[in-house]
Amino acid sequence: MLFYTPEFLFLFLPITLFAYFLIGRFSWKAAFGWLAFASLFFYGYWNPKYLFLISGSIIFNYAGGSVLGKLRDCGLDHSARVVFALLIIANIGLLAHFKYLMFFAGQFGQMFGIHWDVGLIVLPIGISFYTFTQIAYLADVAKGKVRERSFLAYVLFVTYFPHLVAGPVLHHAEMMPQFANRKNLKFNINNFALGITFFSFGLFKKIVLADGCAPIANEVFNVVSAGLPAANAWLGATAYTLQIYYDFSGYSDMAIGLSLLFNIRLPINFNSPYRATNIIDFWRRWHITLSRFLRDYLYIPLGGNRKGKWRRHVNLMTTMLLGGLWHGANWTFLIWGGLHGLYLAINHFWRSIAATTGIGKSTGMALRIAYQMLTLIAVIVAWVFFRAGSLADALTVLSAMGGLGAHAQSGSSTITIETLAFIMALLLWAMLAPNTNQILRYSFGARHLMTEIRDRFLWRPNIPYAILVGLIFFICAFVGVTGREKLEFLYFQF
Repeated sequence: MLFYTPEFLFLFLPITLFAYFLIGRFSWKAAFGWLAFASLFFYGYWNPKYLFLISGSIIFNYAGGSVLGKLRDCGLDHSARVVFALLIIANIGLLAHFKYLMFFAGQFGQMFGIHWDVGLIVLPIGISFYTFTQIAYLADVAKGKVRERSFLAYVLFVTYFPHLVAGPVLHHAEMMPQFANRKNLKFNINNFALGITFFSFGLFKKIVLADGCAPIANEVFNVVSAGLPAANAWLGATAYTLQIYYDFSGYSDMAIGLSLLFNIRLPINFNSPYRATNIIDFWRRWHITLSRFLRDYLYIPLGGNRKGKWRRHVNLMTTMLLGGLWHGANWTFLIWGGLHGLYLAINHFWRSIAATTGIGKSTGMALRIAYQMLTLIAVIVAWVFFRAGSLADALTVLSAMGGLGAHAQSGSSTITIETLAFIMALLLWAMLAPNTNQILRYSFGARHLMTEIRDRFLWRPNIPYAILVGLIFFICAFVGVTGREKLEFLYFQF
């Protein structure tokens, strides 16, 4: 059940929403239970057998967290550390079984000439996100930051459907106080209007923009040939760069919007990453909660930047390689992560040079545009590995983009003016325009991730914006019935 399917929009969502506020008038615990049940139903709708997996994971981690908390209360710190390590190993082991066993079995077989048949292992939707959410919870319990004594509340924390299948990765401390606030059980017309607007913007990004880029990217990546013209290669790579941007940005907007309908605020997970002027800034804007998770539970425990700059580079590379591997069991994802690790190391090295020599201190517009373009080109090159079906395909596309050999010289360009105009318009919007969080004045907690924009662009619950939202819905409905292929969100596969 996708966020934009009729069964979700016209059955699941209104029933869940109406019953939540109705039940909440009598019992907040019952409202908790209803939302948890609805979330499990939403997840099980994909494939009922996945319910056993997520239920087992929840029971295991809740029990493990309870044991961990009691050991801390008793002052048995060594035992707590052992239990915490075993819990993490179990969670990573479960994730590794579903995501990596087939890949490593194949690689092991090729390396040693052994046939190792592990069968077909289907990746359960959302397993990475609910596993990471629970790992973050266990780490916070181990540090004494949180403790959940209500099993029902813990189930809701893990399964809350707006974030369940593609993030954001949540922290217990930022969500449970909101669920426990009984004021949030009363229907709020302002949050409802804001949520519908958020959802509409995200729907438009997904159905019209992201899915509109997909055929252009697929034409290059699905049929990679030696006769790929350079212009086509660049267009295909840029189209995928925009597809994943608007796809993930759209999902993030829809998740925030859906959650606002229930008066719950999700963390900002996307903040105009293609406006970044360096790779460090890019990773502060792209998949923010995943970056936070990797920083807090991998990079910092490895030593962060506390053991010298060279150790910092090693820690960055290790973190990004594992982050790349998290996205999928393929050498292309590992190289994508390694490239970003290399980019980050170069970025830090350049900053250290700039700090001692004064180079690059100028903040003129021309220099800023040059930095932004350089960052975007580096990101596009890395996305080629991310999108390509194999390492050979990625190198073929990159060879064509670089104007090297037959990949760029043979064949004729099939680019049309309409396609080029569509891609250029989306690229300029991603690089220059305010994002949804800015337009709708959305913030989370004390930290504001956005800059000020002109007042006339800001959202207001008025007639003009209501007309705009209605127009967006009409456009999405029109595109939805024209026969275009309906694509899942790209991050569902991770």
